[in-house]
Amino acid sequence: MTTVADVVEVLEAAYPPALAESWDAVGLVCGDPAEPVRKVLVCVDPVESTVDEAVDGGAQLIVAHHPLLLRGVHGVPANTPKGSLVHRLIRNRVALFCAHTNADAADPGVSDALAKAIGLTVTGILNPHEDGRTGIGRTGELPAPEPFREFVARVARALPETAAGVRGAGDLDRPIRTVAVAGGAGDSYLAQATRAGVDAYVTGDLRHHPAGEHLATAGAPALVDVGHWASEWPWCDQAAAILRNGFGGNVDITVSTLRTDPWTTATTRAAAGQRRTPG
Repeated sequence: MTTVADVVEVLEAAYPPALAESWDAVGLVCGDPAEPVRKVLVCVDPVESTVDEAVDGGAQLIVAHHPLLLRGVHGVPANTPKGSLVHRLIRNRVALFCAHTNADAADPGVSDALAKAIGLTVTGILNPHEDGRTGIGRTGELPAPEPFREFVARVARALPETAAGVRGAGDLDRPIRTVAVAGGAGDSYLAQATRAGVDAYVTGDLRHHPAGEHLATAGAPALVDVGHWASEWPWCDQAAAILRNGFGGNVDITVSTLRTDPWTTATTRAAAGQRRTPG
């Protein structure tokens, strides 16, 4: 019989809790370590839709990337959004395990999965820890150079679709061969991407001012901004493979394909049928 504790042991070997940032909240959020596990659901976000999916699908454990209770709480009453999820999980005997910045920094980790999805051969760590073997982000190479416009299309094809789509910033004809990636929100690593000397940097949640200042820097890589959720979803297959390798056919491992990106629609002025001059 495989237990929650057995699954946690395998996951923490792959994504050591010591790699997590000091502000992070990782590990077993709720659930009895001694409870048996026959089915696991792997997802990015522990939200209402993925909890529904786990309960309806008969899973005993959810493995999520994002923490449910990242900030300190003083209670989890059932009439609050996160409290209601905790109560539902407990009532249905579904455990929740989260691997966040420890999965970001692990080798392999979130950015390795993103790099693989795009078709990169990983060559290094974008922001390494002191040990030189772990850290946030990766650098890599494409099999051959391609124009930036084609590279942006490559990224869009490689990742699950979101309402906001994939945005590029840079010369559309610029040849792209070397690339830095960071799953999740990565504008805090713009300087590292420039120092790495890569041609392009792929990440999520890029903001207006940091992106603009970055592009004004000599030698800065072109930018590809993807959805936060989309950039981290490839990790789900990585985590699922680790569990399948650890437990063979004894545990059913399922990857959620539900889009939990918060944005549900996007449009342009032209599509909306309106004409307005900025000013």
